[in-house]
Amino acid sequence: MFSYPAKFTAGRKAGGYVISFPDVPEAVTQAECMEEGIDMATDCLEMVLAAYIRLGRPIPAPSTPKRGQRSIRLPFFVALKVELYNTWLQSGVKKAELARRLRIPRANVDRLFDLKHFSRPEQIEEAFAALGKQVDIQVRGVT
Repeated sequence: MFSYPAKFTAGRKAGGYVISFPDVPEAVTQAECMEEGIDMATDCLEMVLAAYIRLGRPIPAPSTPKRGQRSIRLPFFVALKVELYNTWLQSGVKKAELARRLRIPRANVDRLFDLKHFSRPEQIEEAFAALGKQVDIQVRGVT
């Protein structure tokens, strides 16, 4: 779904890695080893994307990884909420109107975009439908 390219730069003096994301320049972290780096990069990316949502900023689409970059995949429900948020933002529909369409309190709309809050899959699907979209899931082989 959403895999962002990350650049792992070897630390010069202290060792380890500094990890940055070309598509999300605010997301920078560090780690002692590659395995820890992947976990740290995922957490950092989620935290920065959550900040984008709080600030009302669009979340950039991931670019294609370049040579030497690693792909950091967002967890499934995080990616789904990111897609819902971007769809809502592009729709121009106000949160109050989306709440009315879904017949839920306005505060519940904010929870649909909260990356740490568990939303039931049918709630997310209903929100997409209220924005004129349909969710399709594709399963692919691992490469």
